[in-house]
Amino acid sequence: MAARSDSGRARCDPVRVYHVELAHFPHQAHAFNLSPEELDATMVRPWVHGEVVEFGERRWSPERAKLTIYEGPELPTDEMSMGRGWPNVTRSGVDVTDRILAAATRQAQGGPADSAVAAFKEAVLAECGDGRIGIHQVVWLANARYGQSRVSERMALSEQSVWELLHERRLVMLRAPPAAGETEPIVPDDWQAALLSWATWADPGAPTVFLEATQG
Repeated sequence: MAARSDSGRARCDPVRVYHVELAHFPHQAHAFNLSPEELDATMVRPWVHGEVVEFGERRWSPERAKLTIYEGPELPTDEMSMGRGWPNVTRSGVDVTDRILAAATRQAQGGPADSAVAAFKEAVLAECGDGRIGIHQVVWLANARYGQSRVSERMALSEQSVWELLHERRLVMLRAPPAAGETEPIVPDDWQAALLSWATWADPGAPTVFLEATQG
């Protein structure tokens, strides 16, 4: 979905896909340009269930092999030849392994954690219903709803919910420049860095990162 700048002009993000590396010394295998559904069905779901993944004429065991997942632009065929595929992926993409596997593990376990994230995501969207909010307000919302939980759990819930809403294209994350001026969208490559920065969440006096619900 296109995000709009304050000037009202549509900004189209490139198609985001997933690239995977399976490694068990001395062997490696790569899969490029996977959709979210392909990634989940062929790699992530069996991996978090401890099942062997069959790929590239080999069997990859979660106990012995390493799975690495990058999100990034679709890779053209000519950028995959002669061993250039994975270097190009790591140069242009973002390592999302921990986030993808954590979300899949939570889903596999089921129970209250999944329900809490789903419900909280809807609450965050409702907060954005009247316009953009400072991202610190997501933490305030978590405090109001789950004040009995640990601070680390409230922060994890806030971060995971925003992360998922961004990838579902239901939220846009915006940055206010130091000098006066219009806010500008934070591109997908920079989402992770923004969410992992404590300064993003901890400056309600003068917030620099905002969230806005997408239109349509």
